[in-house]
Amino acid sequence: MKKAFIFTFAFLAIQFVVQLLVTISYTLITGAPADSLPPLWHIGVMVLFSLLTILVFLRAGWFEASRSYLRSRPWDVIGWSVVAALGALVPSLLLQGLIPEWSGWAKEIVDETNKQMEGLMSVPGGYMVIALLPPVVEEMVFRGCVLRSLLEWKPRHRWWMIALSALIFAIVHLNPAQMPHAFLIGLLLGWLYMRTGSIVPGVAYHWANNTAAYVLFHVYHNPQSLQDIVGQGMRPALMALLFSLCILLPALFQLHQRMRRPS
Repeated sequence: MKKAFIFTFAFLAIQFVVQLLVTISYTLITGAPADSLPPLWHIGVMVLFSLLTILVFLRAGWFEASRSYLRSRPWDVIGWSVVAALGALVPSLLLQGLIPEWSGWAKEIVDETNKQMEGLMSVPGGYMVIALLPPVVEEMVFRGCVLRSLLEWKPRHRWWMIALSALIFAIVHLNPAQMPHAFLIGLLLGWLYMRTGSIVPGVAYHWANNTAAYVLFHVYHNPQSLQDIVGQGMRPALMALLFSLCILLPALFQLHQRMRRPS
C-alpha cells in the first residue's frame, strides 16, 4: 500500500515540478503572465514530464521493462484490446452526458482543463502528447507500478486492489468531469494487467481510446456529447449504444478467452 502511494506521489511531483519550471521559464523569457502559457509550451511540459517520468521510474527500479509478453506474440489480445476501446466510446459519451453541470471551483477546473485540451488538440504535436505518450507513461505508473504493488500487497483481494488503483487513477486526473470515465477505464485496464501481467494490452487500449477522442475532436469539431455526433433524440443514441455494445461485449469475451500470462 505504501509503495502505491509513493509511486503516485512521485508521478504528481514530477508533473508539478516540470510544470512549475516551464511556467517560470516562459514568464522570464516572454514577460507574459504565467496563466497565459500557450499550447506549444503545454506540449513541451507534457513531453518533458513524460520522458522524465519514464527515466525516473526505470532508474529507480520501480518498473522493469521486459519483452517476455511480446515474445509470446499476443497480437490477438492487443487487437481485441483496441476493438474494446472503440466499442466503449459511445457508452463513455453517454456516461459523460449524464453527469450534471459542475459549479464553483469544480467548474473552473473543468473549464480550464477543457480549454487546455482544445488547445493541445488544435496544434501540431498535440497527437503525440494526447495519444502516444500518456498511454505509455500512465500504464507504466498506474498498472505496472501502482496496481502491481497493490496486487502484491493483497493478492487474495485482486478486484478490490483493481478498484483502488482505478480510484487513484481517476483522482490524479484532477478533473472532476473526467473522473467517472477514468475510474471505469481504470477497472478495465486493471483487469487487462491482472490477466496478462503486462502493460502492453493496456497501452493498446489506452492508445485507441485517446486516438478516437483526437479523431472525433477534429471530425466533429469538439463534440461535447453523443448528440453532437449522432444527432438529437433518444433513438439515434440508443441505436449507437446498441451498435457499440455489439462491438464491446464480444471484444471483452474474446479477451477473457485469450488473455494469459506468458509461460
